[in-house]
Amino acid sequence: MEETTLLFGGDFVITKDVKSNDILNNEIIQLFNDSDYNIINLEAPVTTSSRTIIKTWPNLKANKQSTANILNALNINTVTLANNHILDFDAKGVRDTLDFCTELEINAIGAGMNLAEASKTYYETINELKIAFVNFAENEWASAKNNVPGANPMNIVENTRQIKDAKSKADFVFVIVHGGHEYFKLPSPRMQNQYRFYAEQGADIVIGHHTHCISGFEFYNGIPIYYSLGNFLFTSKSS
Repeated sequence: MEETTLLFGGDFVITKDVKSNDILNNEIIQLFNDSDYNIINLEAPVTTSSRTIIKTWPNLKANKQSTANILNALNINTVTLANNHILDFDAKGVRDTLDFCTELEINAIGAGMNLAEASKTYYETINELKIAFVNFAENEWASAKNNVPGANPMNIVENTRQIKDAKSKADFVFVIVHGGHEYFKLPSPRMQNQYRFYAEQGADIVIGHHTHCISGFEFYNGIPIYYSLGNFLFTSKSS
């Protein structure tokens, strides 16, 4: 069987009008184009909505054309949407983002117009390997409910059921989690215990983001766990 390369990027938000060649060098573009499959976390809705939800921290909105240009330049196959910003511009923001991904022919996982949609496992066959992608986020302001759009929520019981079901149907299960303490460079004891538990339940790799910094890596019983990949590309200002 031929070698298969999958590339995962962390948090990705393009808030302003930029061209891909302004912020991506050729080595990065080549890295992504040499990979068999590419995934990043799209952490801002791509929407025309102006209706924001009430929350702490900013309501983020992506620039549609710039986001599309960079996703295409990097040959992104799938975006994860289970994050704390997907509901920033209410239901229309979620709907617009899903439609945007459909227009670009990019798979979107981890969010939906209700909990059933948001919690679907995504399956992809890559070089004869069937891979399951499970994506969920800690419960901040964006969690989907039965009749409310948003992100697939972190729920240890339901997440475990999803992982076990995926394990019975796929060669590999990739668990992608949005959570943790922002700007902490190591995971909390709770995070380490929980992510290791996901590995015990059948995850073949656990990949985290949300902290906006790299937050540690380990092999646990042979299973790689990345507690946070940090930001991949974020154009909004930050201290």
